[in-house]
Amino acid sequence: MSEPLPPELEPIAWSEDGVLMALRHRRRPFWGVQFHPESILTEYGSRLLWNFGQIVASHQKRSGVVAGKRLYTAHTREIRSGADSAGVYSALFGHSGHTAWLDSVRTDRGLARFSYLVEASVQLGEVLTYRLTEGKVFIEEVGGAVRCIPGSIFEVLDKEIGRRVINAPPLPFDLVGGFVGYFGYELKAECGASARHTSDLPDAVWIFADRLAVVDHANDTIHLVALSCTSSQSETAALRWLDSAETIVRKVAGSCAARPEFAQTQSPDPQALRASAEMALARDREQYLADILHCKEKLLAGETYEVCVTNTLLFPRTVDPLRFYARLRRRNPAPYSAYLSAGGVQIACSSPERFLKIDGSRVVESKPIKGTLPRHLIPDEDDRLRRSLALDPKTRAENLMIVDLLRNDLGRVCEPGSVHVPTLMQVESYATVHQLVSTVRGRLRHDVSAVECVRACFPGGSMTGAPKLRTMEIIDEIETRARGPYSGAIGFLSCDGTADLNIAIRTAVFTDKDLLIGAGGAIVLDSDPAAEFEEMLLKAMAPMLGLPSASLTVRSGSFW
Repeated sequence: MSEPLPPELEPIAWSEDGVLMALRHRRRPFWGVQFHPESILTEYGSRLLWNFGQIVASHQKRSGVVAGKRLYTAHTREIRSGADSAGVYSALFGHSGHTAWLDSVRTDRGLARFSYLVEASVQLGEVLTYRLTEGKVFIEEVGGAVRCIPGSIFEVLDKEIGRRVINAPPLPFDLVGGFVGYFGYELKAECGASARHTSDLPDAVWIFADRLAVVDHANDTIHLVALSCTSSQSETAALRWLDSAETIVRKVAGSCAARPEFAQTQSPDPQALRASAEMALARDREQYLADILHCKEKLLAGETYEVCVTNTLLFPRTVDPLRFYARLRRRNPAPYSAYLSAGGVQIACSSPERFLKIDGSRVVESKPIKGTLPRHLIPDEDDRLRRSLALDPKTRAENLMIVDLLRNDLGRVCEPGSVHVPTLMQVESYATVHQLVSTVRGRLRHDVSAVECVRACFPGGSMTGAPKLRTMEIIDEIETRARGPYSGAIGFLSCDGTADLNIAIRTAVFTDKDLLIGAGGAIVLDSDPAAEFEEMLLKAMAPMLGLPSASLTVRSGSFW
């Protein structure tokens, strides 16, 4: 490429020695460069690509090329800050009606690096609520109108994501703009299974987050993100929010005083936890043991290989959900924790298990957990428990079956031959338990969206057993109430096609009057019913760590 150029082309950039490096078409939206902005040694390469994105968005805005799509710009600010994410969340969003906190409390290498603190604001925020019994999605503009769209939450979410375009600068994290929320377990009815039980809560709640504070635990920074639409008023509001949020974050970082909801409190006594857990069971010990024996009959009959049976603990709602979560995250830190307050639902979750992550290269990852043993205070004994978990034949059999189930689920939506298992049956240790974890990966086919991938794999196999469909039918015969958000998935679905969702275990769900905690375990042929009952209580005790000691009482009489 050299000068002189044809009359329709205009030169716009030269190198220091006068060589033409860039040009544009005088009438059409065409630009060209003669070097490589994507190269690691190119100065301002990322800025060049960002500028090009701005040019494209501006052209689309003027020409209407992106018909039927909503165009957003992400305004960002990076703060070098030692502010704790708990204080930042409380100060920015603690009193908002529609917020979520995808909280990487445990940030070991290879686990979650970022925490996402998000809000659906009155500027651009929306709340999607769905109940299976209604078969339609209600979309509420925060502080505004409500519209109703017939169809499945999966279908509506897929369309809503697909019609939004977010122009953002290069950032090290995936969620710049998109939806944050949960899928409840009963949505299995829209994934090939049947539905016997109906949840009192919405089967799905998702918020479109237009205000975000993203904590980078690796670099000790906070990225503020505010979306604007095409109006100047929206852009002004976004920039004002960035200014206000930066002031708040810096104030939190400079304050030594702990906020009251995050103040230290004494952990509940383990014996009191266990006693309260057993008293709060919806199905008592006798019934739970009978349920396990029923599972073993199905196993002997060859109808299933593994059944994930769960129970529900019911407590009166006597604690503030955010204070509950503040205690829980401190006492039981986990990499895929979450707090959600939206659509009339509050959820506090300290999950150690990733359901699905889809990155920018369309690589899908799942990290199923099967196998749990308690931690021990004596290091040698704790190490013995860890080694015994890694070698236990029953536990390894449980884990293997779920790994194979996930390989099958991902095989339906991934490129042929791409599904593999980089780590098989590896012990990970948390505050209260050791767990046996595997990792399954694949590359998503080009014709499959993130929502379609989630739907193909939902519910997570570690919460059903195998084979999935028949085993879910057996579970419906045994369990007497809906699981609700518990054993579903909580996370984000970004407008750029990335996603990250957990398995909603170690989870407390707040209703108007009750606090519900689910817990269970996988039953195989050589399961010991008494041991399975104790494992279920052990798992229930983890989310109960959010309770203050004074709350460890339950209502007398029936929990139904």
